[in-house]
Amino acid sequence: MPDPSAPTSPSPRTDHELRIDAASRELLGQVLDKWSLSVLNELREAPSRFNELRRAIPAVSQKSLTSTLRRLERNGIIERRMLSTRPVSVEYRITPLGKTVREPIDGLLAWAATHLPAIDAARQRFDDEVLGPGEDH
Repeated sequence: MPDPSAPTSPSPRTDHELRIDAASRELLGQVLDKWSLSVLNELREAPSRFNELRRAIPAVSQKSLTSTLRRLERNGIIERRMLSTRPVSVEYRITPLGKTVREPIDGLLAWAATHLPAIDAARQRFDDEVLGPGEDH
């Protein structure tokens, strides 16, 4: 009899089917949002303190950065360490689990770079149909 407390693996999929459960959808939404990708990009080489991340990602608000760091920490992608400095400060670094997300993200970015011209053309055709040619899209 299977162990009911054992983690379950996703159902096998066919080549024509894309299945994503709620937990995976939530995780991907939290790891692939724009601020998470920016934070991971900044932490890829070395740990950083909060204010170093703020300076490196100037468009992010303090509230959004705090929320992003907490989500990534909760998911085990980064870790937060207290430094014994005066005053006490905090440093963020990518965890071993967080390092494993790099390859799939690079794959998605490569796909986007390859297909962005076709996507831009599709967007333009759609906008022309819906809004009319030459309209401000």
